[in-house]
Amino acid sequence: MISKILENLQIATLNDMQKACIDAAKRGDVVLLSPTGSGKTLAFLLPLLARLKKEDKGVQTLILVPSRELALQIEQVWRQMSTGFKVNCCYGGHATRVEKNNLKHPPALLVGTPGRIAYHIRHEHIQVSTISTLVLDEFDKSLELGFQDEMEFIIRNLPNVERRMLTSATSLDEIPAFVKLSKDRSTVDFLEATAHLPSIELKVVNTTAEDKHETLFSLICLIGNQPTLVFCNHREAVNRISDMLHKSGIDHGVFHGGMEQEERERALLKFRNRTYHLLITTDLAARGLDIPEIACVVHYQLPNEESFIHRNGRTARMHAEGTAYLIVHNNEIPGYITQKVTPVELSDEDIIPLPSPWCTVYIAAGKKDKVNKIDIVGLLLKKGGLHQDELGRIEVYDYAAFAAVKRDKVQQMLKLTANEKIKNKKVKIAVSD
Repeated sequence: MISKILENLQIATLNDMQKACIDAAKRGDVVLLSPTGSGKTLAFLLPLLARLKKEDKGVQTLILVPSRELALQIEQVWRQMSTGFKVNCCYGGHATRVEKNNLKHPPALLVGTPGRIAYHIRHEHIQVSTISTLVLDEFDKSLELGFQDEMEFIIRNLPNVERRMLTSATSLDEIPAFVKLSKDRSTVDFLEATAHLPSIELKVVNTTAEDKHETLFSLICLIGNQPTLVFCNHREAVNRISDMLHKSGIDHGVFHGGMEQEERERALLKFRNRTYHLLITTDLAARGLDIPEIACVVHYQLPNEESFIHRNGRTARMHAEGTAYLIVHNNEIPGYITQKVTPVELSDEDIIPLPSPWCTVYIAAGKKDKVNKIDIVGLLLKKGGLHQDELGRIEVYDYAAFAAVKRDKVQQMLKLTANEKIKNKKVKIAVSD
């Protein structure tokens, strides 16, 4: 079973942390401590799969997460595993009506944010008596974001939980009593395991407060079209940088907590499918997001030590190598950085990176319309005249889908598909905003 799942996920083998977690879960409750990007999602999904029963009705496993993005990521991994068990997500930022309807036919696996799950429990949309397994993913982040009251309410209303798993990317000095972990729980601690630490080269760019924007601009030109995250401590700084980049003609996305949920999701989608090579963000993007293959991280503003580690954890995930750039004043390197730091000399002539060869196409049909990736591939290749290498990443949501298409082929594809149908229904297809 596991070998087939790994094949579906295109993973050759489990890592040591995942194997240790699976073994520990056979004995009882588990606390899993492991760095960002080390594969914690699969480490807890495989053990809980072993506990699901085909004959049981209702929600069997509940996974609580701190963000919508992490919920969607877990849902995506579960669907790729092709287990045969239904999964649903519940999170803020969209209508509760759709979730309520989904819960009338409850999934075996329910993933959600604490606020939205608490809402459904209060309104009795979830039959809590059937839930026997509870996972608290990124528990430290949930506490940091102030979800303790909601989590405590949820856990106190789950009468039949037999197995608990808690994951964290940081060490936990104390686990609140309301979590109800068994005294003989196992702790799987890989926070100090060097085998899982990415190989990150640290580089420093010295500047002044007055020249900081210009320095960042030159650094972005130097990095070029490598997938890059620029981290700021505040959303106001993100917006100021975005304004500067727009004026300079550099394509990029923006991601922070002050944006509407749909805007945030669209920015991540375009970054994943390479419509954008550059994403300007706060620490909201430092953990728990599905952002693969990041080449570079730029610390426009330096954070505390813990956030610094999580930011850097966004790179060097797939190929174990990456670069983190620090923009500093007067060569002042924080004391928590003990690794060798290499100075960077910026060019006197900035060459603006070329726009991405990809753009994102919106398709007004999704899972609720019984549309899947295969339907979209068929439409865009057979009817849209695209070759396989001209079609990139496809993501299908409940009522819409998005596909990366080579920029120089988009207009021709739109003309060819203007009157075409998916599942016998004519749908709108357009370049995404």
